[in-house]
Amino acid sequence: MASTTTTQSGVANTPTTTTVSHFINGRVVDGTSGVFGDVWNPARGERSARVAFANAADVATAVAAAKAAFPAWSETPPIRRAAILFKFREALHAQLDRLAAIITAEHGKTFDDAKGEMTRGIEVVEFACGIPQLLKGEFTENVGRHIDGFTMRQPLGVCVGITPFNFPAMVPMWMFPVAIACGNTFVLKPSEKDPSLALELARIFSDCGAPAGVLNVVNGSKDAVTALLDHPDVKAVSFVGSTPIAEFVYTRAMANGKRVQALGGAKNHLVVMPDADLEQTTDAIIGAAYGSAGERCMAISVVVAVGDAVADELVRRIEKKLASLRIGDGTTPGVEMGPLVTGEHLARVRSYIEIGEREGASVVVDGRTHACTTAGAGFFLGPTLLDRVGAQMRVYREEIFGPVLCMVRARTPQEALELVNAHEFGNGVAIFTRDGDAARWFNHNVQAGMVGINVPIPVPMAFHSFGGWKRSLFGDHHIHGPEGVRFYTRMKSTTAMWPSSIKDGSSFVMPTTK
Repeated sequence: MASTTTTQSGVANTPTTTTVSHFINGRVVDGTSGVFGDVWNPARGERSARVAFANAADVATAVAAAKAAFPAWSETPPIRRAAILFKFREALHAQLDRLAAIITAEHGKTFDDAKGEMTRGIEVVEFACGIPQLLKGEFTENVGRHIDGFTMRQPLGVCVGITPFNFPAMVPMWMFPVAIACGNTFVLKPSEKDPSLALELARIFSDCGAPAGVLNVVNGSKDAVTALLDHPDVKAVSFVGSTPIAEFVYTRAMANGKRVQALGGAKNHLVVMPDADLEQTTDAIIGAAYGSAGERCMAISVVVAVGDAVADELVRRIEKKLASLRIGDGTTPGVEMGPLVTGEHLARVRSYIEIGEREGASVVVDGRTHACTTAGAGFFLGPTLLDRVGAQMRVYREEIFGPVLCMVRARTPQEALELVNAHEFGNGVAIFTRDGDAARWFNHNVQAGMVGINVPIPVPMAFHSFGGWKRSLFGDHHIHGPEGVRFYTRMKSTTAMWPSSIKDGSSFVMPTTK
Protein backbone atom coordinates (compact mmCIF):
# COMPACT_ATOMS: atom_id res chain seq x y z
CA MET A 1 0.00 0.00 0.00
CA ALA A 2 1.38 3.42 -0.96
CA SER A 3 1.61 6.20 1.58
CA THR A 4 2.32 9.89 1.03
CA THR A 5 5.12 11.12 3.29
CA THR A 6 7.27 14.22 3.40
CA THR A 7 10.85 15.10 2.61
CA GLN A 8 13.30 16.07 5.36
CA SER A 9 12.50 19.69 4.58
CA GLY A 10 8.82 19.01 5.21
CA VAL A 11 7.70 19.19 1.57
CA ALA A 12 5.19 16.60 0.39
CA ASN A 13 6.76 13.93 -1.80
CA THR A 14 5.56 11.16 -4.07
CA PRO A 15 4.18 7.96 -2.52
CA THR A 16 6.59 5.31 -1.29
CA THR A 17 5.79 1.65 -1.99
CA THR A 18 8.71 -0.32 -0.50
CA THR A 19 7.91 -1.13 3.11
CA VAL A 20 10.16 -2.54 5.83
CA SER A 21 7.86 -4.55 8.08
CA HIS A 22 8.18 -6.51 11.32
CA PHE A 23 9.32 -10.13 11.83
CA ILE A 24 7.15 -11.91 14.38
CA ASN A 25 6.80 -15.61 15.13
CA GLY A 26 8.88 -16.67 12.15
CA ARG A 27 7.32 -14.53 9.44
CA VAL A 28 7.17 -11.00 8.08
CA VAL A 29 4.08 -9.12 9.25
CA ASP A 30 2.80 -5.64 8.43
CA GLY A 31 1.58 -4.63 11.87
CA THR A 32 -1.62 -2.85 12.76
CA SER A 33 -0.68 0.76 13.51
CA GLY A 34 -0.92 2.22 9.99
CA VAL A 35 1.94 4.58 10.94
CA PHE A 36 5.15 4.69 8.93
CA GLY A 37 8.48 6.46 8.95
CA ASP A 38 10.85 7.32 6.11
CA VAL A 39 14.05 5.48 5.31
CA TRP A 40 16.63 7.47 3.33
CA ASN A 41 19.56 6.87 1.05
CA PRO A 42 21.86 9.43 2.71
CA ALA A 43 24.38 9.58 -0.15
CA ARG A 44 21.64 10.68 -2.55
CA GLY A 45 19.38 12.52 -0.16
CA GLU A 46 16.48 10.44 -1.44
CA ARG A 47 13.81 8.49 0.40
CA SER A 48 14.32 4.81 -0.38
CA ALA A 49 11.58 3.08 1.61
CA ARG A 50 9.14 3.42 4.45
CA VAL A 51 9.23 1.49 7.72
CA ALA A 52 6.18 0.30 9.64
CA PHE A 53 6.00 1.65 13.20
CA ALA A 54 4.77 -0.81 15.81
CA ASN A 55 2.09 0.15 18.29
CA ALA A 56 1.49 -1.44 21.69
CA ALA A 57 -0.62 -4.21 20.12
CA ASP A 58 2.17 -5.13 17.68
CA VAL A 59 4.69 -5.18 20.52
CA ALA A 60 2.39 -7.38 22.59
CA THR A 61 2.12 -9.82 19.67
CA ALA A 62 5.89 -10.05 19.38
CA VAL A 63 6.40 -10.52 23.11
CA ALA A 64 3.67 -13.18 23.19
CA ALA A 65 5.42 -15.08 20.38
CA ALA A 66 8.72 -14.91 22.26
CA LYS A 67 7.08 -16.01 25.50
CA ALA A 68 5.40 -18.97 23.80
CA ALA A 69 8.70 -20.07 22.25
CA PHE A 70 10.67 -19.81 25.49
CA PRO A 71 9.77 -23.09 27.27
CA ALA A 72 10.85 -25.34 24.41
CA TRP A 73 13.87 -23.22 23.47
CA SER A 74 15.16 -22.99 27.05
CA GLU A 75 14.95 -26.81 27.31
CA THR A 76 16.84 -27.27 24.03
CA PRO A 77 20.34 -28.55 24.88
CA PRO A 78 22.96 -25.80 24.55
CA ILE A 79 24.89 -27.84 22.02
CA ARG A 80 21.85 -27.90 19.72
CA ARG A 81 21.36 -24.15 20.15
CA ALA A 82 25.03 -23.73 19.24
CA ALA A 83 24.54 -25.80 16.08
CA ILE A 84 21.99 -23.26 14.81
CA LEU A 85 24.37 -20.42 15.64
CA PHE A 86 27.14 -22.17 13.68
CA LYS A 87 24.86 -22.33 10.65
CA PHE A 88 23.96 -18.67 11.19
CA ARG A 89 27.65 -17.75 11.23
CA GLU A 90 28.27 -19.57 7.95
CA ALA A 91 25.23 -17.94 6.33
CA LEU A 92 26.40 -14.47 7.37
CA HIS A 93 29.83 -15.08 5.86
CA ALA A 94 28.24 -16.34 2.64
CA GLN A 95 26.05 -13.23 2.34
CA LEU A 96 28.54 -10.72 3.72
CA ASP A 97 28.71 -8.46 0.66
CA ARG A 98 24.93 -8.34 0.21
CA LEU A 99 24.35 -7.46 3.85
CA ALA A 100 27.10 -4.84 3.86
CA ALA A 101 25.53 -3.21 0.82
CA ILE A 102 22.25 -2.84 2.74
CA ILE A 103 24.12 -1.05 5.54
CA THR A 104 25.83 1.33 3.10
CA ALA A 105 22.55 2.11 1.32
CA GLU A 106 20.69 3.09 4.51
CA HIS A 107 23.44 4.32 6.86
CA GLY A 108 25.89 5.81 4.36
CA LYS A 109 29.15 4.37 5.69
CA THR A 110 31.61 3.08 3.13
CA PHE A 111 31.22 -0.45 1.83
CA ASP A 112 34.52 -1.53 3.40
CA ASP A 113 33.44 -0.04 6.73
CA ALA A 114 30.12 -1.88 6.47
CA LYS A 115 31.94 -5.16 5.81
CA GLY A 116 34.10 -4.48 8.86
CA GLU A 117 30.97 -3.93 10.94
CA MET A 118 29.52 -7.23 9.74
CA THR A 119 32.77 -9.00 10.62
CA ARG A 120 32.78 -7.62 14.17
CA GLY A 121 29.17 -8.75 14.62
CA ILE A 122 29.98 -12.23 13.31
CA GLU A 123 32.76 -12.47 15.90
CA VAL A 124 30.12 -12.25 18.65
CA VAL A 125 28.13 -15.01 16.94
CA GLU A 126 31.33 -17.09 17.00
CA PHE A 127 31.69 -16.41 20.71
CA ALA A 128 28.08 -17.47 21.31
CA CYS A 129 28.76 -20.75 19.48
CA GLY A 130 30.82 -21.73 22.51
CA ILE A 131 27.82 -21.55 24.81
CA PRO A 132 28.07 -25.18 26.07
CA GLN A 133 31.42 -24.25 27.63
CA LEU A 134 30.25 -20.81 28.79
CA LEU A 135 27.25 -22.17 30.72
CA LYS A 136 29.20 -24.67 32.77
CA GLY A 137 28.67 -24.26 36.50
CA GLU A 138 30.82 -25.12 39.51
CA PHE A 139 30.73 -28.22 41.72
CA THR A 140 32.16 -28.78 45.19
CA GLU A 141 32.05 -32.25 46.70
CA ASN A 142 31.52 -32.53 50.46
CA VAL A 143 30.74 -28.98 51.41
CA GLY A 144 29.51 -30.83 54.50
CA ARG A 145 29.53 -34.53 55.41
CA HIS A 146 27.86 -36.31 52.44
CA ILE A 147 26.64 -32.92 51.15
CA ASP A 148 27.59 -31.50 47.74
CA GLY A 149 27.19 -27.96 46.39
CA PHE A 150 26.89 -26.87 42.77
CA THR A 151 25.80 -23.92 40.65
CA MET A 152 24.12 -23.55 37.28
CA ARG A 153 23.16 -20.65 35.05
CA GLN A 154 19.61 -20.57 33.67
CA PRO A 155 17.94 -18.25 31.11
CA LEU A 156 15.67 -15.37 32.06
CA GLY A 157 12.83 -15.53 29.51
CA VAL A 158 11.93 -12.84 26.97
CA CYS A 159 14.78 -10.38 26.41
CA VAL A 160 14.68 -7.12 24.45
CA GLY A 161 17.33 -5.24 22.47
CA ILE A 162 16.97 -1.57 21.47
CA THR A 163 19.74 -0.57 19.06
CA PRO A 164 21.07 2.62 17.40
CA PHE A 165 21.44 3.63 13.75
CA ASN A 166 25.23 3.77 13.64
CA PHE A 167 25.81 0.00 13.75
CA PRO A 168 22.67 -1.71 12.39
CA ALA A 169 24.42 -5.10 12.23
CA MET A 170 27.10 -5.15 14.92
CA VAL A 171 25.16 -3.82 17.90
CA PRO A 172 22.14 -6.15 17.45
CA MET A 173 24.65 -9.01 17.18
CA TRP A 174 26.22 -7.86 20.44
CA MET A 175 22.88 -8.82 21.99
CA PHE A 176 20.62 -11.45 20.46
CA PRO A 177 23.15 -14.24 19.65
CA VAL A 178 24.37 -14.32 23.26
CA ALA A 179 20.88 -14.03 24.73
CA ILE A 180 19.46 -16.74 22.47
CA ALA A 181 22.46 -19.03 22.98
CA CYS A 182 21.79 -18.82 26.73
CA GLY A 183 18.26 -20.14 26.16
CA ASN A 184 16.29 -16.89 26.09
CA THR A 185 14.00 -15.65 23.36
CA PHE A 186 14.40 -12.16 21.93
CA VAL A 187 12.56 -9.10 20.59
CA LEU A 188 14.80 -6.65 18.70
CA LYS A 189 13.79 -3.00 18.14
CA PRO A 190 16.33 -1.58 15.67
CA SER A 191 16.73 2.06 14.74
CA GLU A 192 13.98 3.29 12.47
CA LYS A 193 16.63 5.16 10.42
CA ASP A 194 18.19 1.98 8.94
CA PRO A 195 15.91 -0.95 9.79
CA SER A 196 16.34 -3.30 6.81
CA LEU A 197 19.43 -5.13 8.05
CA ALA A 198 17.70 -6.30 11.25
CA LEU A 199 14.92 -7.85 9.21
CA GLU A 200 17.48 -9.66 7.06
CA LEU A 201 19.28 -11.01 10.13
CA ALA A 202 15.99 -12.40 11.48
CA ARG A 203 15.15 -14.05 8.16
CA ILE A 204 18.57 -15.67 7.91
CA PHE A 205 18.45 -16.88 11.51
CA SER A 206 15.05 -18.43 10.87
CA ASP A 207 16.34 -20.11 7.69
CA CYS A 208 19.17 -21.61 9.77
CA GLY A 209 16.68 -23.53 11.88
CA ALA A 210 15.72 -21.18 14.71
CA PRO A 211 12.16 -22.02 15.85
CA ALA A 212 9.43 -19.44 15.26
CA GLY A 213 9.28 -16.85 18.03
CA VAL A 214 12.88 -17.23 19.20
CA LEU A 215 13.97 -14.03 17.39
CA ASN A 216 11.44 -11.30 16.59
CA VAL A 217 11.87 -7.79 15.18
CA VAL A 218 9.55 -4.84 15.73
CA ASN A 219 10.23 -1.46 14.16
CA GLY A 220 9.15 1.90 15.48
CA SER A 221 10.02 4.89 17.59
CA LYS A 222 9.43 5.88 21.22
CA ASP A 223 5.95 4.31 21.41
CA ALA A 224 7.40 0.88 20.58
CA VAL A 225 10.26 1.36 23.04
CA THR A 226 7.92 2.37 25.86
CA ALA A 227 5.62 -0.58 25.18
CA LEU A 228 8.59 -2.95 25.44
CA LEU A 229 9.84 -1.35 28.65
CA ASP A 230 6.42 -1.59 30.24
CA HIS A 231 5.47 -5.10 29.11
CA PRO A 232 5.24 -7.42 32.15
CA ASP A 233 6.56 -10.46 30.24
CA VAL A 234 9.85 -8.80 29.28
CA LYS A 235 12.56 -9.88 31.72
CA ALA A 236 15.66 -8.01 30.50
CA VAL A 237 16.48 -5.01 28.31
CA SER A 238 19.70 -4.18 26.47
CA PHE A 239 20.12 -0.71 25.01
CA VAL A 240 22.78 1.24 23.11
CA GLY A 241 22.26 4.91 22.25
CA SER A 242 22.53 8.42 23.64
CA THR A 243 22.84 9.06 27.37
CA PRO A 244 19.47 10.82 27.84
CA ILE A 245 17.63 7.89 26.26
CA ALA A 246 19.85 5.34 28.04
CA GLU A 247 18.90 6.91 31.35
CA PHE A 248 15.22 6.88 30.39
CA VAL A 249 15.39 3.21 29.37
CA TYR A 250 17.25 2.26 32.54
CA THR A 251 14.95 4.18 34.88
CA ARG A 252 11.71 3.00 33.30
CA ALA A 253 12.70 -0.63 32.85
CA MET A 254 14.15 -0.88 36.36
CA ALA A 255 10.96 0.60 37.78
CA ASN A 256 9.15 -2.25 36.05
CA GLY A 257 11.37 -4.85 37.69
CA LYS A 258 13.53 -5.71 34.68
CA ARG A 259 17.22 -6.39 34.39
CA VAL A 260 18.84 -3.59 32.35
CA GLN A 261 22.10 -2.77 30.64
CA ALA A 262 21.90 0.65 28.96
CA LEU A 263 24.98 1.93 27.16
CA GLY A 264 24.92 5.69 26.65
CA GLY A 265 26.94 8.45 25.06
CA ALA A 266 30.62 9.22 24.88
CA LYS A 267 33.21 11.91 24.48
CA ASN A 268 36.30 9.85 23.83
CA HIS A 269 39.64 11.56 24.43
CA LEU A 270 42.98 10.76 22.83
CA VAL A 271 45.88 12.06 24.90
CA VAL A 272 49.08 12.76 22.96
CA MET A 273 52.26 12.80 25.05
CA PRO A 274 55.31 14.84 23.95
CA ASP A 275 57.24 11.67 23.07
CA ALA A 276 54.53 10.20 20.80
CA ASP A 277 55.23 9.26 17.19
CA LEU A 278 53.24 12.09 15.62
CA GLU A 279 53.00 10.54 12.15
CA GLN A 280 51.49 7.36 13.59
CA THR A 281 49.32 9.40 15.93
CA THR A 282 47.99 11.63 13.13
CA ASP A 283 47.00 8.65 10.98
CA ALA A 284 45.25 7.10 13.98
CA ILE A 285 43.38 10.33 14.69
CA ILE A 286 42.13 10.69 11.11
CA GLY A 287 40.64 7.20 11.07
CA ALA A 288 39.26 7.35 14.60
CA ALA A 289 37.72 10.83 14.34
CA TYR A 290 36.37 10.85 10.79
CA GLY A 291 35.76 7.20 9.96
CA SER A 292 32.05 6.46 9.51
CA ALA A 293 31.60 10.27 9.51
CA GLY A 294 32.23 10.27 13.26
CA GLU A 295 28.98 8.41 13.88
CA ARG A 296 30.52 5.93 16.32
CA CYS A 297 30.21 5.78 20.08
CA MET A 298 33.91 4.93 20.18
CA ALA A 299 34.99 7.69 17.78
CA ILE A 300 37.74 9.98 19.00
CA SER A 301 36.10 13.40 19.32
CA VAL A 302 38.69 15.15 21.53
CA VAL A 303 42.47 15.21 21.15
CA VAL A 304 44.30 16.37 24.28
CA ALA A 305 47.79 17.50 23.30
CA VAL A 306 50.29 17.79 26.15
CA GLY A 307 52.18 21.00 25.36
CA ASP A 308 51.61 23.71 22.74
CA ALA A 309 54.42 22.40 20.55
CA VAL A 310 52.68 19.02 20.24
CA ALA A 311 49.32 20.69 19.61
CA ASP A 312 50.65 23.03 16.91
CA GLU A 313 52.36 20.19 15.07
CA LEU A 314 49.29 17.94 15.28
CA VAL A 315 47.03 20.70 13.95
CA ARG A 316 49.36 21.19 11.00
CA ARG A 317 49.51 17.48 10.22
CA ILE A 318 45.77 16.87 10.63
CA GLU A 319 44.89 19.85 8.44
CA LYS A 320 47.18 18.58 5.70
CA LYS A 321 45.73 15.05 5.75
CA LEU A 322 42.13 16.30 5.80
CA ALA A 323 42.77 18.17 2.55
CA SER A 324 43.18 14.82 0.77
CA LEU A 325 40.43 12.87 2.58
CA ARG A 326 38.18 11.25 -0.04
CA ILE A 327 34.50 11.87 0.69
CA GLY A 328 31.49 10.62 -1.26
CA ASP A 329 29.02 7.81 -1.84
CA GLY A 330 30.10 4.83 0.24
CA THR A 331 29.60 2.51 -2.73
CA THR A 332 32.39 4.25 -4.66
CA PRO A 333 35.77 2.48 -4.37
CA GLY A 334 38.40 4.50 -2.55
CA VAL A 335 35.97 6.71 -0.64
CA GLU A 336 37.09 7.12 2.99
CA MET A 337 34.11 8.96 4.50
CA GLY A 338 30.45 8.92 3.56
CA PRO A 339 27.46 11.12 4.45
CA LEU A 340 25.61 11.54 7.73
CA VAL A 341 22.59 9.35 8.22
CA THR A 342 19.77 11.90 7.75
CA GLY A 343 19.23 15.53 6.88
CA GLU A 344 18.00 16.16 10.41
CA HIS A 345 21.22 14.78 11.89
CA LEU A 346 23.28 16.78 9.40
CA ALA A 347 21.63 19.99 10.58
CA ARG A 348 22.32 19.07 14.20
CA VAL A 349 26.03 18.46 13.61
CA ARG A 350 26.38 21.66 11.57
CA SER A 351 24.86 23.59 14.45
CA TYR A 352 27.64 22.43 16.76
CA ILE A 353 30.27 23.94 14.46
CA GLU A 354 28.43 27.26 14.72
CA ILE A 355 28.22 26.90 18.50
CA GLY A 356 31.94 26.19 18.79
CA GLU A 357 32.77 29.20 16.64
CA ARG A 358 30.57 31.47 18.77
CA GLU A 359 32.13 30.13 21.97
CA GLY A 360 35.64 31.03 20.81
CA ALA A 361 37.06 27.88 19.27
CA SER A 362 39.33 28.33 16.29
CA VAL A 363 37.82 26.71 13.17
CA VAL A 364 40.96 25.37 11.49
CA VAL A 365 39.11 23.17 8.99
CA ASP A 366 35.46 24.03 8.31
CA GLY A 367 33.39 21.15 6.99
CA ARG A 368 30.55 23.51 6.11
CA THR A 369 32.58 24.89 3.20
CA HIS A 370 33.84 21.54 1.88
CA ALA A 371 32.95 20.74 -1.72
CA CYS A 372 30.97 17.65 -0.64
CA THR A 373 28.80 19.82 1.61
CA THR A 374 28.01 22.45 -0.99
CA ALA A 375 27.39 20.02 -3.88
CA GLY A 376 23.70 19.78 -2.96
CA ALA A 377 23.15 16.00 -3.17
CA GLY A 378 23.14 13.82 -0.09
CA PHE A 379 23.60 14.53 3.60
CA PHE A 380 27.30 15.34 3.43
CA LEU A 381 29.42 17.39 5.79
CA GLY A 382 33.14 17.82 5.38
CA PRO A 383 35.59 17.04 8.19
CA THR A 384 35.93 19.78 10.78
CA LEU A 385 38.81 20.58 13.14
CA LEU A 386 38.29 22.97 16.06
CA ASP A 387 41.40 24.13 17.91
CA ARG A 388 41.81 25.80 21.32
CA VAL A 389 38.61 24.25 22.62
CA GLY A 390 37.94 24.86 26.31
CA ALA A 391 36.38 22.48 28.81
CA GLN A 392 33.51 24.91 29.39
CA MET A 393 32.41 24.85 25.72
CA ARG A 394 29.39 22.84 24.59
CA VAL A 395 31.39 21.31 21.74
CA TYR A 396 33.62 19.79 24.40
CA ARG A 397 30.97 18.81 26.92
CA GLU A 398 28.32 17.34 24.58
CA GLU A 399 28.34 14.38 22.22
CA ILE A 400 28.27 15.68 18.63
CA PHE A 401 28.26 12.33 16.78
CA GLY A 402 29.68 13.67 13.54
CA PRO A 403 32.98 14.49 11.79
CA VAL A 404 33.94 17.26 14.22
CA LEU A 405 37.21 16.95 16.14
CA CYS A 406 38.13 19.19 19.09
CA MET A 407 41.74 19.98 19.96
CA VAL A 408 42.31 20.74 23.65
CA ARG A 409 45.68 21.82 25.02
CA ALA A 410 47.06 20.63 28.37
CA ARG A 411 50.25 21.80 30.00
CA THR A 412 51.13 18.56 31.79
CA PRO A 413 50.18 14.86 31.72
CA GLN A 414 48.45 15.31 35.09
CA GLU A 415 46.32 18.13 33.67
CA ALA A 416 45.40 15.94 30.71
CA LEU A 417 44.39 13.09 33.03
CA GLU A 418 42.30 15.39 35.21
CA LEU A 419 40.55 16.76 32.13
CA VAL A 420 39.55 13.27 31.01
CA ASN A 421 38.43 12.21 34.47
CA ALA A 422 36.33 15.34 35.02
CA HIS A 423 34.13 14.67 31.99
CA GLU A 424 30.70 13.17 32.64
CA PHE A 425 31.29 10.41 30.08
CA GLY A 426 33.74 7.58 30.58
CA ASN A 427 33.29 5.33 27.58
CA GLY A 428 36.70 5.04 25.91
CA VAL A 429 40.03 6.83 26.05
CA ALA A 430 43.44 6.46 24.41
CA ILE A 431 46.99 7.57 25.11
CA PHE A 432 49.77 7.76 22.52
CA THR A 433 53.26 7.54 23.98
CA ARG A 434 56.52 5.60 23.73
CA ASP A 435 56.93 5.60 27.52
CA GLY A 436 55.69 2.37 29.14
CA ASP A 437 55.72 3.87 32.61
CA ALA A 438 53.58 6.84 31.48
CA ALA A 439 51.14 4.49 29.77
CA ARG A 440 50.85 2.30 32.85
CA TRP A 441 50.31 5.34 35.10
CA PHE A 442 47.61 6.66 32.78
CA ASN A 443 45.87 3.29 32.41
CA HIS A 444 45.79 2.78 36.18
CA ASN A 445 44.38 6.22 36.99
CA VAL A 446 42.05 7.09 34.12
CA GLN A 447 38.31 6.78 34.76
CA ALA A 448 37.01 5.09 31.63
CA GLY A 449 35.73 1.63 30.83
CA MET A 450 37.92 0.99 27.77
CA VAL A 451 41.52 2.18 27.34
CA GLY A 452 43.76 2.15 24.30
CA ILE A 453 47.54 2.43 24.51
CA ASN A 454 48.69 3.54 21.05
CA VAL A 455 45.33 2.14 19.88
CA PRO A 456 42.80 4.89 19.05
CA ILE A 457 39.55 2.89 19.25
CA PRO A 458 39.95 0.27 21.99
CA VAL A 459 36.87 -1.84 21.25
CA PRO A 460 37.32 -5.21 22.99
CA MET A 461 37.20 -8.41 20.98
CA ALA A 462 34.02 -10.49 21.21
CA PHE A 463 35.40 -12.79 23.91
CA HIS A 464 35.92 -9.79 26.18
CA SER A 465 33.13 -7.35 27.16
CA PHE A 466 32.30 -3.81 26.01
CA GLY A 467 31.17 -0.97 28.25
CA GLY A 468 31.99 2.42 29.73
CA TRP A 469 31.97 4.10 33.12
CA LYS A 470 30.15 7.07 34.60
CA ARG A 471 27.23 8.30 32.46
CA SER A 472 28.26 6.12 29.56
CA LEU A 473 26.70 3.06 31.19
CA PHE A 474 23.57 2.51 33.27
CA GLY A 475 23.43 -0.92 34.88
CA ASP A 476 25.92 -3.37 36.32
CA HIS A 477 26.87 -5.45 33.28
CA HIS A 478 28.93 -4.66 30.20
CA ILE A 479 27.77 -6.09 26.89
CA HIS A 480 28.74 -9.32 25.03
CA GLY A 481 31.59 -11.58 26.12
CA PRO A 482 31.49 -13.16 29.61
CA GLU A 483 29.53 -10.19 30.99
CA GLY A 484 26.88 -10.82 28.34
CA VAL A 485 26.46 -14.42 29.44
CA ARG A 486 26.10 -13.29 33.06
CA PHE A 487 23.56 -10.63 32.08
CA TYR A 488 21.34 -13.01 30.11
CA THR A 489 21.34 -15.74 32.78
CA ARG A 490 20.76 -16.00 36.50
CA MET A 491 22.64 -18.24 38.84
CA LYS A 492 21.06 -21.02 40.80
CA SER A 493 23.03 -22.55 43.68
CA THR A 494 22.06 -26.01 44.92
CA THR A 495 23.10 -27.87 48.06
CA ALA A 496 22.30 -31.59 47.87
CA MET A 497 22.31 -34.52 50.33
CA TRP A 498 21.10 -38.04 49.54
CA PRO A 499 20.32 -39.97 52.75
CA SER A 500 20.22 -43.76 52.39
CA SER A 501 16.53 -43.82 53.37
CA ILE A 502 15.46 -41.58 50.50
CA LYS A 503 13.74 -44.52 48.78
CA ASP A 504 11.64 -47.12 50.53
CA GLY A 505 13.17 -50.55 50.28
CA SER A 506 16.60 -49.29 49.30
CA SER A 507 19.18 -52.03 49.81
CA PHE A 508 22.12 -49.63 49.72
CA VAL A 509 23.97 -49.29 53.02
CA MET A 510 26.47 -46.47 53.42
CA PRO A 511 29.83 -48.14 53.96
CA THR A 512 31.94 -47.00 56.85
CA THR A 513 35.17 -45.22 56.00
CA LYS A 514 38.36 -45.00 57.96
